[in-house]
Amino acid sequence: MDYLKLCRFRSPQNVVCVGLVSHDDTKIYNLSAVGEQNLTALLEDPGYIEKLRRYSAADLPQYAASQIQWLPPVERQEIWAAGVTYLRSKKARMEESDFSASAYDRVYEAARPEIFFKSLPEKVVVSGKPVGIRKDAQWSVPEPELALVINSSNIIVGYMLGNDMSSRDIEGANLLYLPQAKIYQGSCALAPFIVVGVDESEVRTWQISLEIKRNNDVVFSGKTSPGQIKRPFQELADYLYRSQQFINGTVLFTGTGIVPPNDFSLKAGDEIIISCPPIGKLVNSVEVV
Repeated sequence: MDYLKLCRFRSPQNVVCVGLVSHDDTKIYNLSAVGEQNLTALLEDPGYIEKLRRYSAADLPQYAASQIQWLPPVERQEIWAAGVTYLRSKKARMEESDFSASAYDRVYEAARPEIFFKSLPEKVVVSGKPVGIRKDAQWSVPEPELALVINSSNIIVGYMLGNDMSSRDIEGANLLYLPQAKIYQGSCALAPFIVVGVDESEVRTWQISLEIKRNNDVVFSGKTSPGQIKRPFQELADYLYRSQQFINGTVLFTGTGIVPPNDFSLKAGDEIIISCPPIGKLVNSVEVV
């Protein structure tokens, strides 16, 4: 597939740069060398794909991946999330809730999706850094998700891979506790890359996988596909942008289709490995916050 991958990184000279990534993730071409200093501005340009294809054929300065430090692929974009978009997610949310289970059933079938705020950009965790589990939660899980990159005009300009960490016991106790279950230190992680130049029909053929390791042993693994998301991607974006303005664009998580069993909870020291081959990997250890 002739897609392109963008990133933000810190160069060996300690300069924050925008990069174009080779398909095997081993080389990073420095777009800042041709004046592309701002990822947000680049994705606002209606001709960004053609521009990036020209850059990919140019002789740009490059670094090996081992030379640079990955940065979160967001600048000033808020991160939001849609929930109960997969049938498996609806079932899991109903199972965790004592008295409000029917709300998840109703929102899955409703015209209006569940959408909630997830993170400010400065709180996003990148691959290689630890994600958090709340010290007052007893049931914590990762939620591997495809994330939409949307510009200020509500145009989906790329795709990312994310982890919407969740405290299932807190959310299940009362729906009004959702912000506490979803928004806390280390609760939002993003893989380093944005994939552009691919349409929704192709993205829906991709596969997302999850492995959780404890003391180097795999204690849970699962797979899903964005093809199982009930709603069209643009429909989710349209609801997010209703009565709202995002002058820097935004990122929208699209829900999870991988749910560990009810008797599983993350522990400090666990390693979470989320992968989607066209995008890459998101690897994080777990710490209590």
